[in-house]
Amino acid sequence: MQKYFDINEGGFSIRCKIYFQKEIRAVKNVVIATYGFGGNKDNKASEKFADRIISKYKNYAVICFDWPCHGKDARNKLILDECLTYLRLVGRYARKELGAEHLYNYSSSLGAYLTLLLLAADGNGDYDRMAFRCPALRMYDSFAAGITEDDWDKLRKGKEILRGYDRKIKITQEFLDSLKENDVMQKDYMDYADQILMIHGTKDEMAPISVTEEFCENNVVELIPVENADHPFSNPDYMDFAIGKVIEFFAPGPVGSQGSGG
Repeated sequence: MQKYFDINEGGFSIRCKIYFQKEIRAVKNVVIATYGFGGNKDNKASEKFADRIISKYKNYAVICFDWPCHGKDARNKLILDECLTYLRLVGRYARKELGAEHLYNYSSSLGAYLTLLLLAADGNGDYDRMAFRCPALRMYDSFAAGITEDDWDKLRKGKEILRGYDRKIKITQEFLDSLKENDVMQKDYMDYADQILMIHGTKDEMAPISVTEEFCENNVVELIPVENADHPFSNPDYMDFAIGKVIEFFAPGPVGSQGSGG
């Protein structure tokens, strides 16, 4: 089953979607699933993951939400701190309103970067385990690579540029500066190494696997390389493999001992 709802707090209205089996009050384990720049809460990758995990394990639910300026979100300018606030509020909702005993995070690309940034800022008070697929760890570089000289000129003059797919998102120099200042590659995650799993395609041209290899080596984090997979894992076989590894990592019992209700 699935249900749409909003989290209204602190002047924000976060548009959410939850996947669950039959009875939402029976949920004990919640996965927050986030996506990359330009996506939305109805993305097929999150839906596929949600269908797999809630059909395999009882008492699991998956929450997706629209980042600021994404999907049906009402905000019109992307601000890094507001992205982190959204992630905090969704985690708080899962704990307080749904009564989640165990909370997990499955994120890709921009979502992985934001989750790691929040982890560095707040410490891991929320998540039992985190799995990241094709993380964009050098987020500033990922944005900068696609900006033309004309657009750089606009940014230097204090103007906005538009980026995105179905919905165009306003990008400012201030936002890019905040990405540069918040480089997760310069932060220490060794204390959380056992709680993190990285999955990355070897043919990812948007977020090179070499960066993730460096991150994992520096922080002693497990990395599963997927041969020939691109950034969105567009080959369904590669996506199925990645989802299987994430579910195994989040599973109740000996592999994922934090979970309950298998």
